[in-house]
Amino acid sequence: MTDPIHPANPDLVAPLPGAPEPMSYLSLTAAEDAGFGAISRLPRTLKVMAEDILFRLPAPKAHAQISALIARVQSQPVSFAPGRALLQDFMGIPLMTDMASMRDALAAQGHDPMLLDPAIPVDFVVDHSLNVLFAGNPDAYARNQKAEFERNAERFAFIKWCQQSFSKFRVIPPGRGIMHQVNLEWLSHVVTLNPDTQLARPDTMIGTDSHTTMVNALGVLGWGVGGIEAETAMLGTPLEMGAPRVVGIRLTGVRPSGTTATDLVLHVAEKLRAVGVVGAFLEFHGAGVGQLPLADRATIANMAPEYGATCAWFPIDALTLDYLSMTGRSAQHLARVQAYAQAQGLWQDPDTADTTDLNFDEEHVFDLSEVVPSMAGPTRPDQRVNLRDVPASFDARLKEVAPGATATDSAALDHGAVVIAAITSCTNTSNPEVMIAAGLLARKARAAGLLPRPWVKTSLTPGSRVVTDYLTDAGLMADLEALGFHNVGYGCATCNGNSGPLAPEIQAAIDRDALCTVAVLSGNRNFEGRIHPQIKGAYLASPPLVIAAALAGTVTRDLASAPLGLDPDGKPVFLADIWPDAAEISALVAQYVTADRFRKCYASGMETTDAWDALDAPQGVQFPWDNASNFIRPSPFAAMKAGADSALAPDGRIEGIRPLLMLGDAITTDHISPNGAIRADSPAGQYLQAQGTDPARLGNFGTRRGNPEICLRGMFDNPLLNNELVAGMRGNHARHAPSGQVMTVHEVCDLYRQTGTPLIIIAGRNYGQGSSRDWAAKGLALMGVRAVLAESFERIHRTNLVGMGILPLTFPDGVTRHDLNVTDDTEFALELPHAGLEARCNVILQQHGPGSSPRQFVLTAQIASESEAQILSRSGLLPHMMAKLASV
Repeated sequence: MTDPIHPANPDLVAPLPGAPEPMSYLSLTAAEDAGFGAISRLPRTLKVMAEDILFRLPAPKAHAQISALIARVQSQPVSFAPGRALLQDFMGIPLMTDMASMRDALAAQGHDPMLLDPAIPVDFVVDHSLNVLFAGNPDAYARNQKAEFERNAERFAFIKWCQQSFSKFRVIPPGRGIMHQVNLEWLSHVVTLNPDTQLARPDTMIGTDSHTTMVNALGVLGWGVGGIEAETAMLGTPLEMGAPRVVGIRLTGVRPSGTTATDLVLHVAEKLRAVGVVGAFLEFHGAGVGQLPLADRATIANMAPEYGATCAWFPIDALTLDYLSMTGRSAQHLARVQAYAQAQGLWQDPDTADTTDLNFDEEHVFDLSEVVPSMAGPTRPDQRVNLRDVPASFDARLKEVAPGATATDSAALDHGAVVIAAITSCTNTSNPEVMIAAGLLARKARAAGLLPRPWVKTSLTPGSRVVTDYLTDAGLMADLEALGFHNVGYGCATCNGNSGPLAPEIQAAIDRDALCTVAVLSGNRNFEGRIHPQIKGAYLASPPLVIAAALAGTVTRDLASAPLGLDPDGKPVFLADIWPDAAEISALVAQYVTADRFRKCYASGMETTDAWDALDAPQGVQFPWDNASNFIRPSPFAAMKAGADSALAPDGRIEGIRPLLMLGDAITTDHISPNGAIRADSPAGQYLQAQGTDPARLGNFGTRRGNPEICLRGMFDNPLLNNELVAGMRGNHARHAPSGQVMTVHEVCDLYRQTGTPLIIIAGRNYGQGSSRDWAAKGLALMGVRAVLAESFERIHRTNLVGMGILPLTFPDGVTRHDLNVTDDTEFALELPHAGLEARCNVILQQHGPGSSPRQFVLTAQIASESEAQILSRSGLLPHMMAKLASV
C-alpha cells in the first residue's frame, strides 16, 4: 500500500528554495535530471500530476506513467490520488448511504465494518438543502433556515451520524455558505505542508459537484466526479484515466469597461463549447491572465462543466497571492506558496507569460477586449446572446414550446415574463466586483423610484457570510432589500432547482394561459426544467442584469435600449442611467472587501452552529436504518456481488434489447434524474402520497436522493423531455412496445423488468451534460438499462455509467440515431468481444424487427482503461470495491 506520508522516490526530495522556513519538496527538476523525461516541458497541470505519481509510485511504475503524460498516450492509463475530497449533501448523502450500507455488507460477511473508512480528509458541506420558500421580505432568511432544519431533520441526522462514525470526515453545517466559495475562501491551501516531514506538496482534490473546478482559479488541481468515483478516491484508491489532452487558452487584451466577469464567462463558455474541449484539461495562460483578478478567474473556472472541460486551471501568480492575502491567509503561507510554485514551474511571471513553451496538445486565443454585455439561454449555459438579442432568442424558444403563440412587450403577466429573478450561486456571489455592482445598480434604481414588477419572485442567496458583511457595511444591502432582493439564506438554491414555489396566483395564471415564462439568475445552470417545473426558459446573467430584468419584468424587451420603467415623474429610465461606474465599483471593493473581514468571518471555524449542535443523531459504527423513512434508506447497490449476472462479462451477448428512449443532443442529467420539485401527479409524488406524505410537503428530488425508491421513480421525470419514440409529446413518457401502451418511464420499465427485458437508451451528442449526478447512472441500472448509445458523452456521466456497469457506446463516424429507423417493433442485440472488454473495443449492434431485414453496426465502447473494463465485467464499481475490501 502507498505510504501516505513518505515519498516512494525519496532521492528526489530537496530543500525548497526561497521558503520562509526550512522545508523540502519533491523536485521535478531532480526527476528530469534522474531520467524521468522532459517534465519541464509538461503543461502545468500535468506537472502536478507528475509530482503525485512520483510521490506514490516506485521508479519503474512512475517512469511508465510520466512517459505517458509526456507523450499523451491515451491508451496508457495514468493515476491521480487527490489529497482531499469535497462533498455536498445532494450528492454526498447517496454516496454516504452507499458507504454505510457497505459497512453493513462487510459485517454480514463476518468482516470488520471499520475496514470501510476514508483514507483522505473529507469535507462535507451541507449547502444544497436550502429552498427559497420565502423571499422578498426581511423574515425570509430566518424562515427559510427554520424550514430547512424542519424538513431535513432525517437527512441532517444521518449526516451528523457520519460525522461521528467516519474518521477524517468534517461537516460544515447548513447556513455557512456554498461549498465552492467556502473552498476558495477557507478550505484551500494551494500548497500543503506535512507537519511531521516538513514536505511541501500541491493541494489537490476531487468534489462531488461538477463545479469543483472553481478551485482551479487558485492553481489547485481538482475536478468534479460522480459519487461512485468519489468513493474510490476516498477509500484510498487512485483514480485512473488516459493521459489527459491539455488545451491551452491564451488570454490577451483587457475586458472593456461596462462589462462584467459574468459576461466574460458566457463568452468563454460559448467559444469553448464550439471549439470542443469535452474531457480536456484546460490551462489559461498569457498576459491576459494578469488582467483578471482571482474572482474573475474563479467565475471562469467554475463553469468548466458548461463547456465540458475536466478542469480549467489558472497559473499561480502575484494576483493569486493577493487573493490569499485578502482572504486572510498569513504572510508566511503566501511565501510558501510562491516558493513552491516557482520551484515546480507552476508560477506565471508576467514578463514571460506569452513566451513560455508548455507543450499543449492544442492552443486557442481568447481576446478579453471582445466581451460585450450578454445573457445565456434560454436552455443552456453556452447559448450566449448579446443583450439586445435576448428578445429574439426568447421568440425562438416560444415557437418551439408553444407553436402559434406570440409574445408582447406588455405590462402584464404574459409570455416572456420574468417570474424568478435570483442573485444566486457560487459562480457570481463569490465575485465582489459583480456583487458591489449589483448593490450600486439597486441604489440607483431605488433613487429613480423603480421597483420589480409584481409577478417577479426576487431573492439573494450569498455564497458566504462575507458577502452580506461587506454589502451591509457599504450600505448596499438596504438598497437591494428595497427592491426585494433580501438575503434568503447561505447556500445553493435557485441554481440547483431549489427556487421554491411561485405565488399561487402566478402559478394559476401560468397553467391557465399556458404561459411560457422565464427565470433570470446569476447562476451557472439553466437547463430545461431545472429551475422550476412551470418555467420553460431561463437565462444566466450577471447580478446587476438580474436586477434589471426584474425591473423590466420581461425578456421580450431589449434591456440594452428600451426603458426598464418610469420614474415618479413618468420619465423613462434606461439601463445606462443606473449602470454603476467602474471606478465607483473598484473604490467600494477596495474599501470594504478586506482581509480583516474574511478573518472575522472564519475566525470561529465553520464546523458547527447552534442549530447543528442541538440536532439529535444516532451513534455507532453501523447506521440504524428506518425502513419507513422517505429520505434515508439503505443502498441497493452495496450488497451486489462482483460479476454476478453481468451480461458484460467476457464473451457476453445481450439479446432481446428494447429501446426505451430516443433523445436528441445535449441531454442533461437534469433530463435524466431531475433535481427540481416533485409534482403531486408524478410517479414519485404518487408514491410519497401513498406513504402518507402531505402533497404540500413533497419537496424535491435532490433532498430525497437518499431514498432509492423515489430516485427510481424520478428518472426522466422532466416536463420538457422529448422522447422521439413517443412523437408529439413532451414530458415523462415512454412506450411499452409489446402492448403499444404509452405510460410514464417508470411504469414502462416496471413492465419490462417483469419480463427480464434488457433496455437501451439512444441519444445524440453530448449525452449527460450537467451535474455530476451519479443517480443519473444508478437509476438506469435499477431500470434494467444495459447500455447507452450516443454520438458522444460528457465526461462525468460516462464515468458514472461505467461505475454502474452500464456500457457507454458511440456510433461509427457519420452514423446517428436517425440511421437506425427505430420502430415500435425494433429489437437489438449486442455482441461483445470474445476476448473480453478492453479500452475502446468494438461492439457489434444487431438490429432486427418484423418485416425488416437485419442490420448490423460496429460501435465503439467508450471504455477509457483496463481498469474500467474490469469494473464493467464485475457489474460496476461498488461490487468491485466490496470484493477488494472483503479480500483484505
